[in-house]
Amino acid sequence: METRRLGRTGLNIPLLTFGCGAVGGLMTKGNPEDQERAVRRALDLGVNFFDTAALYGNGASETNLGIILARLKPDIVLATKVRIAAEDKTDIGGAIDRSFEHSLRRLQRDHVDLLQLHNVLSEDGRGESLTPAQVRDHVAPAFERLKRDGKIRFYGFTAIGETSALQKVLASKAFDTAQIVYNMLNPSAGQSVESGYPGQDYGDLLARAASADVGTIVIRALAGGALSGEETRHPLGMQIVAPIGSGEDYRIDVDRARRMAPVLAAAGHPDLVETAIRYVASHPHVSTLQVGIATVEQFEGAAAAVNKGALGAEVLEKISGLQSGFIGDGS
Repeated sequence: METRRLGRTGLNIPLLTFGCGAVGGLMTKGNPEDQERAVRRALDLGVNFFDTAALYGNGASETNLGIILARLKPDIVLATKVRIAAEDKTDIGGAIDRSFEHSLRRLQRDHVDLLQLHNVLSEDGRGESLTPAQVRDHVAPAFERLKRDGKIRFYGFTAIGETSALQKVLASKAFDTAQIVYNMLNPSAGQSVESGYPGQDYGDLLARAASADVGTIVIRALAGGALSGEETRHPLGMQIVAPIGSGEDYRIDVDRARRMAPVLAAAGHPDLVETAIRYVASHPHVSTLQVGIATVEQFEGAAAAVNKGALGAEVLEKISGLQSGFIGDGS
């Protein structure tokens, strides 16, 4: 599989990440045999970057992955995340330490390669969101201390929240990586979009990250599954998926995906999921991407899509035209 440089970390990682989240559900609710089979298959396919979080399944993802890694002992790049609860904002550094120690125990490791902030970012810090100042003054120093202690090699953040806050954190150049929302339904993290385009305008975050030499990990590549064109969810997956940065609800995202499907099929791309994955992989500022999986076969399909390479200019132009058709549709 193609590898790309993860920003200033200098790590060369596969273009496809093994995501261990709850949207797909395999690593939070799947049976142990299927979980291990998926990990083994990923390694066979050249995928050695694994991304989990304390939040996924309330620790189940880390626990399940930790059991498998302890058994297989593969040479991988391992990432996890920490989220600061609203009540812990008065002691952000301490909350990070406590959460991360629990993560290490669940993962059965004494360190990870990448630790990421999992909070939404905002200008006012309401609820569980954090302000750019809190991230700069409290989160980054806590992560840097863990790095000095040899418990992490690099640190990053999840770029979800108000665009202005995300841009400020990126501009600080304090973080090595950013998880960025980018997909066919909302391409604004990878290009300029016209006024009135539905969903959040992420202001070309991928280019901003590249200019700061920040590695990019694309999340929501399939818009939480909506780019399958199906409303029905796999039993292991989250049954209610709130859009991030795209439609007002999942049904609207699915409807937009269905509107794209026949045009793409007529252009020689009948597999909507494959096309959506290749669309993300086509962007030169994407270091790696991840999709939620419920089965080994879904992961194999994602890997096959990535291995087909970038989409051609003609189909990318058609996708751009389809995206323009969403402007002003009122949802």
